[in-house]
Amino acid sequence: MMNTSSPTREQWRELYDAAIRFKAIECWNYMYDSEVFGVQNPETEEIGYCCIMGNLGEHFALAAYLGTEGLKGYLRIASREGFSLPNEALHCHKCLMASFEDREYLEKDDLQMAKALGLKFRGRHAWPLFRSYLPGYAPWFLTSDEARYLTLVLNQAMDVALRRKDDPELFTPPAERRYLVRVPKKSENGVKWTDEWLEPSPLDEPEQEELPPDRDRLDGIKSRVTQYYGVLEVDSFYSPMGVAEKGERPYYLYMTLCVEQNSGLILGKHLAKASEYRSEFVNAFLKLLEDSPALPREIWVKKEETFAILKPIVSHLGIGLARHRRLPAMEEAQVSLFRFFGR
Repeated sequence: MMNTSSPTREQWRELYDAAIRFKAIECWNYMYDSEVFGVQNPETEEIGYCCIMGNLGEHFALAAYLGTEGLKGYLRIASREGFSLPNEALHCHKCLMASFEDREYLEKDDLQMAKALGLKFRGRHAWPLFRSYLPGYAPWFLTSDEARYLTLVLNQAMDVALRRKDDPELFTPPAERRYLVRVPKKSENGVKWTDEWLEPSPLDEPEQEELPPDRDRLDGIKSRVTQYYGVLEVDSFYSPMGVAEKGERPYYLYMTLCVEQNSGLILGKHLAKASEYRSEFVNAFLKLLEDSPALPREIWVKKEETFAILKPIVSHLGIGLARHRRLPAMEEAQVSLFRFFGR
């Protein structure tokens, strides 16, 4: 069970101390964010895949991407893969980050903790900032467990970075898909850290429960509708609308849009929690078809998951279904939506 308690004062002090020492070595002057190494958590054995940012002189930080899922998100961002939505890259992050910011980017709690510890910082990129990132959630303050682990990451990153300064070939792997990982070994004298070249664990993706189609509703739709139109574009994504419940980490709702390709009209939209959207989406989509005087001849989707959800429905109704990398009408609708909420 995840520990959600806040760090103790001593844990905060150790974390700030590690961050200050890490910043002092200015390793971003000779390291690049493409040089990834791992630090294994001695409590959970999960590996955080670390990258050091700042070589371009813009954003100075150390991020530990958590597990294979975190690494996958990092690699997508690092590949410069095109993101069609303004917040899409945010939801690729599953990591802990220590960054160095201007004072204006800190929140009240950050400033109060630095003051309580007797710490003062001056100048640009001088203030340590610690955050947890999870897909579907707003960046948030660290828990006690996260603070302890991020402190270890900072300390091990210093060891790796100083060695990398003297050895530009430090990250050259002995085989494909291997990463240099700092691994803790328990001994009578405490914990000793060693280097190992490890391959990421297979991504443990949860099996999605099959959603059998409601044949009675589908038969009713099929028997009633006699008119057809062109293409309906369907996509689901994290909306720009965050939800904040008292005392809880803010999260983003998952939105499904259905857009008629020729006119660009939004024919259907639905919001749900990400964990509940699949079943709610099916119900909302069937309601859209029931209320519509005509059915699309074809449906275009972008995501494999959307394709899998819709396939049994459209197969029963005789509607075509295809995956496309671009959904032109959908993208225009999404840009307008994000622009509206960006105001």
